[in-house]
Amino acid sequence: MSLYLDYLKEIEKRKTEGLHPKPIDSGELVAEIISQIKDPANEHRADSLNFLIYNTLPGTTSAAGEKARFLEEIILGTSVAEEITPTFAFELLSHMKGGASIEVLLNLALGESAETAQQAAKVLKTQVFLYEADMERLKTAFESGNAIAKDILESYAKAEFFTSLPEVPGEINVVTYIAGEGDISTDLLSPGNQAHSRSDRELHGKCMISPEAQSAIQALQKIHPDKSVMLVAEKGTMGVGSSRMSGVNNVALWTGRQASPYVPFVNIAPIVAGTNGISPIFLTTVDVTGGIGLDLQNWVKKKDAEGNNVLNEAGDPVLEQVYSVETGTVLTINTKAKKLFQGETELIDISKALTPQKLEFIKAGGSYAIVFGKKLQTFAAKTLGITAPTVFAPSKEISHPGQGLTAVEKIFNKNAVGTTPGLVLHAGSDVRVEVNIVGSQDTTGLMTSQELEAMAAKTISPIVDAGYQSGCHTASVWDQKSKNNIPKLMSFMNNFGLITARDPEDKYHAMTDVIHKVLNDLTVDEWAIIIGGDSHTRMSKGVAFGADSGTVALALATGEATMPIPESVKVTFKGELKPYMDFRDVVHATQLQMLKKFGNNIFQGRIIEVHLGTLPADQAFTFTDWTAEMKAKASICISQDETLIQSLEIAKGRIQIMIDKGMDNKSQVLQGLIDIANKRIAEIRSGEKPALTPDANAKYAAEFVVDLDIIDEPMIADPDVNNEDVSKRYTHDVIRALSFYEGKKEIDLGFVGSCMVHKDDLKIVSKMLANLEKQQGKVEFQAPLVVAAPTYNIIDELKAEGDWDILQKYSGFEFDDNAPKGTARTEYQNMMYLERPGCNLCMGNQEKAEKGDTVMATSTRLFQGRVVEDSDRKKGESLLSSTPVVVLSAILGRTPSLEEYKASVQGIDLTSFTPPAEAMVAAAS
Repeated sequence: MSLYLDYLKEIEKRKTEGLHPKPIDSGELVAEIISQIKDPANEHRADSLNFLIYNTLPGTTSAAGEKARFLEEIILGTSVAEEITPTFAFELLSHMKGGASIEVLLNLALGESAETAQQAAKVLKTQVFLYEADMERLKTAFESGNAIAKDILESYAKAEFFTSLPEVPGEINVVTYIAGEGDISTDLLSPGNQAHSRSDRELHGKCMISPEAQSAIQALQKIHPDKSVMLVAEKGTMGVGSSRMSGVNNVALWTGRQASPYVPFVNIAPIVAGTNGISPIFLTTVDVTGGIGLDLQNWVKKKDAEGNNVLNEAGDPVLEQVYSVETGTVLTINTKAKKLFQGETELIDISKALTPQKLEFIKAGGSYAIVFGKKLQTFAAKTLGITAPTVFAPSKEISHPGQGLTAVEKIFNKNAVGTTPGLVLHAGSDVRVEVNIVGSQDTTGLMTSQELEAMAAKTISPIVDAGYQSGCHTASVWDQKSKNNIPKLMSFMNNFGLITARDPEDKYHAMTDVIHKVLNDLTVDEWAIIIGGDSHTRMSKGVAFGADSGTVALALATGEATMPIPESVKVTFKGELKPYMDFRDVVHATQLQMLKKFGNNIFQGRIIEVHLGTLPADQAFTFTDWTAEMKAKASICISQDETLIQSLEIAKGRIQIMIDKGMDNKSQVLQGLIDIANKRIAEIRSGEKPALTPDANAKYAAEFVVDLDIIDEPMIADPDVNNEDVSKRYTHDVIRALSFYEGKKEIDLGFVGSCMVHKDDLKIVSKMLANLEKQQGKVEFQAPLVVAAPTYNIIDELKAEGDWDILQKYSGFEFDDNAPKGTARTEYQNMMYLERPGCNLCMGNQEKAEKGDTVMATSTRLFQGRVVEDSDRKKGESLLSSTPVVVLSAILGRTPSLEEYKASVQGIDLTSFTPPAEAMVAAAS
């Protein structure tokens, strides 16, 4: 009884927090609950029944295993529970998705009782989460002449699990709620500092936006009980910054509908919208839950009589409202006409949000069911020896004869499955692709593990070359929340087949390396497709897509992902970069020059194909990483042969270090990556298969040349927190030259770290400190400087080359892995802190700058409350710049003048860049 009594105590504690009982995933607890149900005299029997029926998690949890076996006993008559009839037991099994429930249903369907077999078959025909072992049982039974197995397979071949579902309503009525003005970060929907609670959906739901917003949503629901509340980003884009499944889960929890009456706090079908649509990776997450994401276009740029943009005093385009969506506005989504209406008035075409594929997601309650369903139909038809009938909307296949391929088109064509044989596909085609590398990070990893359990997956797909589970987002503080969550996560992922940052058996040192840096090394083929649980999954080899925790789970379980081939924007360079400029300034200048040339963000939702050529993968990552902030779908770095070989050799060395530390698993995944790298290097050197390049006659959505000659001073991305137009605050589009600040803007803290820095950045810090001491006699910090190397191997290399000694000399704090911090730092002294490798201040979920600080950082996040929260005295602001600017700003306690900056970097070889001498294109295909 001890586990049950402990559970009751937890329930009482949760009551004080306004929470319901936590859903049960423990098989041991469910076993106790079942024993109490079997005892008619047990005082806890009624509550135990309730917990088993309504509060036990499905899938591959140990709790689901105990529940499924008990339901099997009831159906077979070996156990009796008056409240659970055999018919009800079958209903409960039908809501358990997979894993143990499928095993039980197959036992019954292939068993001796004809009546029971028919009932089990009827339920099985509604299920899609079958894996190879389940399919093999059906196939073996069918080949042995089992009529029930044949009946089930025939149903699967017809995809009756899909066709029998209710159709999508012709009209969906919504009432609007303005969640914010301007771009809405997923941090508003699921704050990073609440990452520890993401796997507890009810608890985490309480952090969405604000208690006031939650009350307002509930008030709208009372007034409009027949309508869905649609969250709106007015004058902005919804869901920028990350995919964040927890953000979509929270929106669904407050505005969606319950997926199953027997699974608590799992809601689906949220509806979200933005004046400028939905961020691409966030939209993928909306699809996972069968939701709808609308591009409202309710504000447009005002035009003069000649059709030119009308500008305000600041030189920005003036926006005018086409129609209002203020909170409480009732609208109708017409899914047949694919239009948005207000009453009888047609507002806009929304066909992009209601493509045939997206309507299937909505009908099925999410994209997973469609992915698994298609796989199941294919298997059944093949087993029966028939051609599968066309049930699902055919994938859009776009091919332009004679037109060459962009880099992303080449990668998708190489990795595509299920497409028309011999047909070359171009942008806009819907494609299923095999995935090579999958990354899971630690603040979404528990959700990924839950998703894997829910879809009944037991091991990583053999298609995947490597899966990696990081520990970087919880690296700063090893507190009780981390101790409770992270070891459990690492154990699950290690057993599932991933390489894990922490060893569940503590045989190797805990590696808190930033996941993006690790994935950049694990990617050893520039033709690879990478899926990672973070928006900064932006490798400089291959093409990488940031994704929600569910899409990561799907990629791990199936080795596949489904998406349209995106359009590309080609970015090349001309001119010469001045010796005192850093490559980070090239990144900022790219965005600034693009906005000046095109007037709007042409990168949004597209691939940025950047021709860096001579820049190795570590340095090139600075550009590809930033593309998340440009709202790009992804990016591809086009390298020259020798540069790519150099990058692959570096990656091999770092993977070998991981092997030497004992991180490889029994499948020798890491050694396999080294073998792939060696094969790729041999192909390049022999000329058999040179480095990936686009075709000369490829077609792009736009082409853009960055002029290096006009970059003459450091560039800073400013959150512009006091802009009168709220919609223009906290965007990444305000890029300012250093001289704008006239050397006067006070800086309260500097941060050198995150995935945007590499080894050379840390060397720049050490050289600047030595440089400034030589020039001034000593170095005194007027503001704190936090330095966090992204990986341990970088620290090891700095130690070997002498730079770490210099950093230690000037630091007042150095991390100690034998005694990691147990509590977050809340105050900083004017000195340098050498922090543990990991995401640190950039993530902002464990530590932040002091409230109201003005921070100068190398990171990518300037959203409100992310790196620094507001205080009563002033708004917190996070300005983003190069490593030299950050270091000097912390030493001076203010932004430097251009002259001070030049003096501080004198003689230092910054991350230099020279454009490739020749255009890197292949002959036309």
